[in-house]
Amino acid sequence: MTTLFISDLHLQPEREDITLAFEGFMQREALAADALYILGDFFEVWVGDDDDAPFNQRIADALTAFSSSGRALYLMSGNRDFLMGEGWAQRCGATLLGETETISLQGTDTLLLHGDSLCTRDEPYMAFRQMARSPAWQAELLSKSLEERRMIARQLRQQSKSMSSMKAEDIMDVTPEEVVTLLEQNQCQRMIHGHTHRPARHPLQANHASAERIVLGDWDTHGWWLQADNDGSLQLLNKPLAELQG
Repeated sequence: MTTLFISDLHLQPEREDITLAFEGFMQREALAADALYILGDFFEVWVGDDDDAPFNQRIADALTAFSSSGRALYLMSGNRDFLMGEGWAQRCGATLLGETETISLQGTDTLLLHGDSLCTRDEPYMAFRQMARSPAWQAELLSKSLEERRMIARQLRQQSKSMSSMKAEDIMDVTPEEVVTLLEQNQCQRMIHGHTHRPARHPLQANHASAERIVLGDWDTHGWWLQADNDGSLQLLNKPLAELQG
């Protein structure tokens, strides 16, 4: 069984190059696998499952073609698309995951998450995250019209960009102690996440044994994915967007 993991595509109409690369990836690399996990920030912004914009339908078509072929599709929301819900997952034939999920991957208990919850030194963001993940806050936001939500989303994106430009790089990366804490709380020896846009494989110690944290890459100039194969190989791969499009 081949399993793929992607995150941080930040799909948006303004980045047709990323969208074309994603569609090419779904038609080739993904169809050569048995399961695909999308671990958050799939969209640059998501204002609710009722958003019927043509762009969203285009992406739904690509996901539905994959899931209707009998392959398994899993979706997790991130900090950009935290309003993604069951309605969207059902529309695409996907299983919606929680904020953290534990799976057995090649015989190793593996913790999946988007990764923003690991950045505990970024206190202003963590305060926003607590609010944005609140069911009451989300319900209030979703009660507004689509146009109101789109306006709020634009404002939040601008604020996020302004704040990020003023933060030190290390503050926006994960807190190592939080990584170990989560691995030990969930009794896992491997963690896979995105969010930081710093693709790498990090060895560490957790549960008094060797462990690993794998960071997925963001789709900007290249498309990134983690590929887990039956033979035990685990590869963090990438291709230029143009190659994925072709």
